[in-house]
Amino acid sequence: LAFCRGRVVRVPKGPLIRVMGTEVVIPCSVSDYDGPSEQNFDWEFSRDTDFMRIVSTWDSTFTSEEYQKRVGHGDIKLRRSSNDAVELVIRNIQPTDQGRYKCSTPSTDATVQGNYDAEVQVKVISDGLSVSGSKARSSMSLRLSEGDSFKLRCSAITTSPEHTHLHVTWQIKNGSTWLDILSLTHEGKFQPGPGYEERYRNGDIRLDTGVNDTYRLSVSQASSVDGGAYRCLVSEWVRGADSSWQKIQEKSVEVASVAMQRTDVIISTSNVSVTERDSLDLTCNITTDRSGIFQAEVIWYFSSSPDDTLSDAQVLLSVDRDSVVSDSTLISLSHVDRNSYRLLVRDVAVEDTGYYFCQAAVWVPQHNGSWHKVVERTSAPVSVVVTALEPDYEVFLNASKTPKFSDDPTELNCRITNAQDTEANIRFTVSWYYRQHLPSDDVVTEELLATMDADWTLLLGDRSRERTQNGEIIFSKKAVDTFSLRIQWTSESDRGDYFCVISAWSRHRNSSWVKSKDVTSASLSIFWATQDYTLTVEAVKLKPFFVAGHTFEMTCKVSSKNIKTPRYSVLITAEKPLTDQSNPNGTTRIISLNQDSVVRLEDWTDQTRVDGVVLEKVQENEFRYRMYQTQISDAGLYRCVVTAWSPGGGGMWREAVNGLSNPIQIDFQTSGPVFNVSVHSDNPTIYQGELADLLCIVTMEGMTLEPDDMSFDVSWFAVRSFALDREPILLASLDRRGIVTQSRRNGSSDLSLERISPLEFRLRVHGCEDHDFGNHYCVVTPWVRSATGVWQQEPDIKAKPIFLSVKMDVLNAFKYPLLIGIGLATVIGLLSCLIGYCSSRWCCKKEVQETRRERRRLMSMEMD
Repeated sequence: LAFCRGRVVRVPKGPLIRVMGTEVVIPCSVSDYDGPSEQNFDWEFSRDTDFMRIVSTWDSTFTSEEYQKRVGHGDIKLRRSSNDAVELVIRNIQPTDQGRYKCSTPSTDATVQGNYDAEVQVKVISDGLSVSGSKARSSMSLRLSEGDSFKLRCSAITTSPEHTHLHVTWQIKNGSTWLDILSLTHEGKFQPGPGYEERYRNGDIRLDTGVNDTYRLSVSQASSVDGGAYRCLVSEWVRGADSSWQKIQEKSVEVASVAMQRTDVIISTSNVSVTERDSLDLTCNITTDRSGIFQAEVIWYFSSSPDDTLSDAQVLLSVDRDSVVSDSTLISLSHVDRNSYRLLVRDVAVEDTGYYFCQAAVWVPQHNGSWHKVVERTSAPVSVVVTALEPDYEVFLNASKTPKFSDDPTELNCRITNAQDTEANIRFTVSWYYRQHLPSDDVVTEELLATMDADWTLLLGDRSRERTQNGEIIFSKKAVDTFSLRIQWTSESDRGDYFCVISAWSRHRNSSWVKSKDVTSASLSIFWATQDYTLTVEAVKLKPFFVAGHTFEMTCKVSSKNIKTPRYSVLITAEKPLTDQSNPNGTTRIISLNQDSVVRLEDWTDQTRVDGVVLEKVQENEFRYRMYQTQISDAGLYRCVVTAWSPGGGGMWREAVNGLSNPIQIDFQTSGPVFNVSVHSDNPTIYQGELADLLCIVTMEGMTLEPDDMSFDVSWFAVRSFALDREPILLASLDRRGIVTQSRRNGSSDLSLERISPLEFRLRVHGCEDHDFGNHYCVVTPWVRSATGVWQQEPDIKAKPIFLSVKMDVLNAFKYPLLIGIGLATVIGLLSCLIGYCSSRWCCKKEVQETRRERRRLMSMEMD
């Protein structure tokens, strides 16, 4: 391919047939060349044998004297389309320009390969194409209505000596641009323009040919978009030597100007405001200058929003093209004149407020006697506001009962006064609101207590729902014009401002009720002076000193002021040291006694000491707390949290005030042994599948104990990381009774935990795997038996972790695969040697008679 590569200059395959007086464009390109990317071109022309120089891209003196004037005026020029292609443009070509045109490229290649010029024959023929419009006039004007039909004609003929085809296109002018409507191509195919495909398929737009080379455009169902100037564009095409079609010239003629009279539908009035019980009068006008026979079909619509579609709107009335009106009681539709239709709505109500619009369709008769719909329009919506006849009344709020102390009743009455213009179709309901008192100027929103529907159904607010259901708050209607709110037992949270809203409802034609007016009363303040509650709680430790295993006892004495017949609920809490892992937050709720003397264990979860704490009521204002068989883990600060309750309405208790006692400290002074824990392993680095031994060793300092007087809870944990930055995982645990508990494992390795001496515990990992690596440590909880025989739990001790590393035995892992591979390679090699030997011995053996060759010396290089 490299040897066959060379420069290639290309021009169109001739002959090129062109029409006299038109502009001719001859392209020339070059490919497969060396040198710079931008190539230069020379054009020459010959009628017989000699070539005359026309124009060049790189030499301004290249042009012959015969062409200098035409090149200087721009009638002949070169137009570069890319770095390797140009076009020779000849304006107003004449018969003298008929001949051969040669395109040459100067060489920029390292070696001369390929062709450096190419020729094309150009043939100039006379202009035989003529295009004309209607015979009556060159351009006619048409004024049509929407839905009409029209036809336009133009004639096109050619007397060209060559075999040419015509391409006829009807166009319409949109602004300054001509748009294609329908074309009959030079290949005899019909081609609709953009936007006219559907109308062409429906047959509304056609292009027919007639006698005398006429082309007729027929348009049915004309619309507003069909208005404008129409022209007939005709182009002449010839088939080239390469069988492709080439356009050689194009002519056009403006045929007609069409003006479309738009049919529109409008409502004569704009926005309308009507008073309730009056009549609504609207007129729908059809604006059209259609003079022929037509009938209109009108439909009136109603919608609550101006953006609703026809499918969402409600049909009020309609009249068809035979003037038949649909039936309605309060709405009538009349035909005022040929283009006007009047809608009359009697006795309007508030629900008639909305948007009204009409839709009109124009029908025209056809030749076969049927009717055809030519246009359909919808008017813009008209806003209609129906003003309700509001009743005139006032609202007065007063209190028939006001509380002077807490739990006293409160009763408010909301009355309707000076009621005027109230008919039988008016109904009144009430809504009650509450606004809280604040000492500052902050804005407080009102809270809804209760409201009534038009059918007097009571709807409760969040604030009063529960108390109303319990009977503490009562809403009632005492008389036709009086509504009442009663609070059976008024609490301090009920102090504030109250007001009521009286709503007037009007009955509509469909028997529904619609709110027409709201009147708000002045606010009424409910307030009484109160004294602040006081509560004092004192805790007393009954035994000043005791040791672990004895009973801890404390009493809580309560005194209060300004609380009516109080009852107390008591909660005992403990604040443990921060070293207590069971409760890292600090405060623990132990046991409680409510105002009805019901005892409840709160966060006391020690199952072995369920009955170890007792809280009892000694007197009305004195409570005693006992803790039996105390342990060192019980050390901390103990308090009494007391809540005072006062009797509320309906036999319910309400919270008055809270109090906290002084702390009582439990601190054990002991001289017992001090325990330390460490983790040890003889071999912390092991291989997969081996056994890992980890020892948890407990040591004692100070006082020495007998093995029977101490016991341990041991738990092993692992952190699967090098830096202890993950959560520890419980592996196994051994309690002081010797019961082993293992956590669930995902791998194939197994664990065993055993006590090998009174102070040593061993964890074994059998068949270690990769996921068994990490930091391992144990947590020991010592238990010591006191002199009284009570077991005491010591604080947990955590050992320093040891890192267990699991490696892979490379030799054992690859021993068997290597042996198998070497054995297979040896067997296959021996088998190959055996097959080769047998083949050469028996299969490929034949006798060869070799002639004897003489030994001759090589010739010396001087004789070459």
